[in-house]
Amino acid sequence: MPPKRIAVLGSTGSIGRQTLDVVRQLPDRFEVTALAAGRNAALLAGQVAALRPRYVFAEARSAALDEAIDAAGAAFLPMTEMAVAPEVDVVLAGTGGAAGLLPTIAALEAGKPVAIANKEALVMAGRLIRRALERGGGQLRPVDSEHSAIWQCLWGEEGHGVRRILLTASGGAFRDLDADALAAVTPAQALRHPTWNMGDKITVDCATLMNKGMETIEAMWLFDVPMERVRVVLHRESIVHSLVEFSDGSVKAQLGLPDMRLPIQCALAWPERMPEPPAPALDLAAVGALTFGDPDVARFPCLRLAMEAGRLGGTVPAALAAADEVAVARFLAGEVGFLDIPAIVERVLERHERAPDDDLDAVLAADARARVAAAAVPAGAGA
Repeated sequence: MPPKRIAVLGSTGSIGRQTLDVVRQLPDRFEVTALAAGRNAALLAGQVAALRPRYVFAEARSAALDEAIDAAGAAFLPMTEMAVAPEVDVVLAGTGGAAGLLPTIAALEAGKPVAIANKEALVMAGRLIRRALERGGGQLRPVDSEHSAIWQCLWGEEGHGVRRILLTASGGAFRDLDADALAAVTPAQALRHPTWNMGDKITVDCATLMNKGMETIEAMWLFDVPMERVRVVLHRESIVHSLVEFSDGSVKAQLGLPDMRLPIQCALAWPERMPEPPAPALDLAAVGALTFGDPDVARFPCLRLAMEAGRLGGTVPAALAAADEVAVARFLAGEVGFLDIPAIVERVLERHERAPDDDLDAVLAADARARVAAAAVPAGAGA
């Protein structure tokens, strides 16, 4: 069997780097045909030199990157064209924010499987992605550990009713802080996730629980369930990655150590399971106890805001994702406080004029307006 040819969109980010780890461990099963990255030209140059892909894209160029591209004999190609190239078998959509939306839609319309790790694309344009999936006959393979868990629990369950989806949440860096203490936390503290090693933006989203709120919207689109059937459960150990409750009351769960390489490999290799694990095996005896509880939406209002946006639908989720991206960037830059993040998002949503989400231009316009509005909210809005 020839190796599957992978296009890695977002190759210099956390998901992209771990995807390349998986590919290197299984060179007879996978090869990298295309690499796309943002502004980390130095890291991308090294990846191009090591993997010699056929296609490369970068938002920022450098002399070293251009030399690496020339030495590899690669062509510079925009991500949307890269995603539909005939030499690509699977697209790994790891580009954060709205940048990965158009390549994802293009790949699905071309009938390609997309291993999707870009939650913002599904949040802002889930309906458009589903339509592209239906038109082109491609496949969405979740890479987020929670949605990969749900996906795996549903294997072999076609035709059986799903009563509820239970998304587990670690609670993030500040799960034990009271509301007063949250006002003084710093970006450095927010980036110390208790169980996962991820990029800066998603780590802050975990600390606010916005990440989990966005995952409820993702679950709606990935698994065709209404928001009323999605529940968030606090699970500190990050061992149970999510659960599915079926119509007869049976509950299935997927467990594993908190390591993204397993869901990445699962998405790339489907429908196979590889004979060797990409990460250390789970030892339940060593873990000991597994605990569960309800999240505190009073201390972490981003979860409530995201779930409300999912219920409202239309362009509201797009505005939510854009406002959050700007608010988190302002927090990381030291411009606003931690509690300003949900306040900025809420201010933007209060003023957002909901429109139907069945038109790409309307979704992109909502994204653009929300970014401008979020940048204009003054610091101290969460005081």
